[in-house]
Amino acid sequence: MRAVLQRVLNASVSVDGKQVSSINNGICVLIGIAVTDTQKDLEHMVKKILNVRVFNDENDRPWTKSVKDLDLEILCVSQFTLYGKTTKGSKPDFHDSMKSDTSRAFYEEFLKKLGAAYNPSKIQDGVFGAHMVVSIANDGPVTLELDSRKFDYKEPVPQGKEKLKRMGKKEISTPSDSDAVMTSSSEL
Repeated sequence: MRAVLQRVLNASVSVDGKQVSSINNGICVLIGIAVTDTQKDLEHMVKKILNVRVFNDENDRPWTKSVKDLDLEILCVSQFTLYGKTTKGSKPDFHDSMKSDTSRAFYEEFLKKLGAAYNPSKIQDGVFGAHMVVSIANDGPVTLELDSRKFDYKEPVPQGKEKLKRMGKKEISTPSDSDAVMTSSSEL
């Protein structure tokens, strides 16, 4: 799953010229669902959205409070275009996006789990599959990209010479013996 999370002063969704949902202070979250997404992705995204600290505390210290900490509102908008690719040509390719009928059920499950982990009355959403006009007053601006597949790191990041070795690089001293220079092992 992918999400674009924006801290907002207010946000709303309109369909066919009629406002269907709105929030005041909180976050607006655009949600994209991939063909490979599972329940694990869904659960991870719910947890991340509710707990990412994008708000100030009562002493105005930044990055200390989450939407859940402050009991604020959330506006969710389904957006399959988050998985669009433009690597070939100029027309976006959406083959990585989950198909509409399957993604509708997945998105509804996401909203259900988000409500169960938080407060359903604080969560609004757009109209799945409709052409929507999303209006936001971005606060900051603060905008984060979240990707459920980028949070699961299985091994620690290698350090020093071990890192160079794993990257296929060797450490070589310069004639002045100052800082080490990294060189690809294929260049040696």
